[in-house]
Amino acid sequence: MRPFTYARAGDEAAAIRAVSSGGRGTRFLAGGTTLYDLMKLGAEAPERLVDISALPGLASFDTAGPRELVFGAGARMSDVAADSRLVAEYPALSESLWKAASQQLRNMASLGGNLLQRTRCAYFRGGEPFACNKRTPGSGCAAREGIDRGHAVLGGSEACIATYPGDWAVALVAFDAVVDVAGPNGARTIPLQALHREPGTTPEVETSLARDEMILRIRVPATPLGRASTYHKIRDRESYAFALASAAVALWMEGDVVREARIALGGLATRPWRAQEAEAGLVGRPLTLEAARAAGEAALRNARPGHHNAFRIELGTRTVAEALLIAQRRA
Repeated sequence: MRPFTYARAGDEAAAIRAVSSGGRGTRFLAGGTTLYDLMKLGAEAPERLVDISALPGLASFDTAGPRELVFGAGARMSDVAADSRLVAEYPALSESLWKAASQQLRNMASLGGNLLQRTRCAYFRGGEPFACNKRTPGSGCAAREGIDRGHAVLGGSEACIATYPGDWAVALVAFDAVVDVAGPNGARTIPLQALHREPGTTPEVETSLARDEMILRIRVPATPLGRASTYHKIRDRESYAFALASAAVALWMEGDVVREARIALGGLATRPWRAQEAEAGLVGRPLTLEAARAAGEAALRNARPGHHNAFRIELGTRTVAEALLIAQRRA
């Protein structure tokens, strides 16, 4: 790990000024569970860290409002996952946090930092001698001709097929969440679905945030779909592994008929992936085993496998179908 300097910000404005004036080598620091790991691997090498973990208000959250749920970017994953209203009325949101990491990490990791975690691609994290366009733009993508079992089948490009690793963002996409951010040019609101970018030709640019913008809060519209929801995660081992395939699903049912559906995929794409075609195919129909399977197939219709990950298309199809049936039982 390279030497760096450290400063603790007293308020949001001071934090933004410090990062904005500090140049590209200055970074925000919240829980640090991702950033410190990447610094040890050499994938990140900031010259200065600005600690925002103790900023007033960032750690609070409110799930009691009639119009929206509000989560400060500094709130800890474990606190939010255990919230009684979230557990009862938005199980997909709670489950996406419970299944995301070990208890020790959940106690440290912030919600905002969790949204911005970087890929688990071994070529990105391994450094030399592996080519990685995220780490060194223009160097190539070793995963394209390498071992790609854990890489994306949706949203990839010739430059990058690294999978987005998070769970929380996948559930948020299903519920039309937005993020409020602030920077030197003021505040703005970004739909969660627009926060993460597909790699295209610039995989090193992973989000729509400017370097000196910080996430202040995450807002989720209150909806009755939350109660009949689930976050279904399939992984190599049950104990806090990253997803081979996951699905955040929510349903509004009238009898046996689907009136509204939400489906988002994790573990399979280069960003949190909303499957709107699959959602539309369910509306106005009874949710049978066959209909759930058809929705899973629609969600993966545009998947493009590599050398070793074609099995994940069928796995993703089944994951969506199983998640829909879980949500149906909760309805």
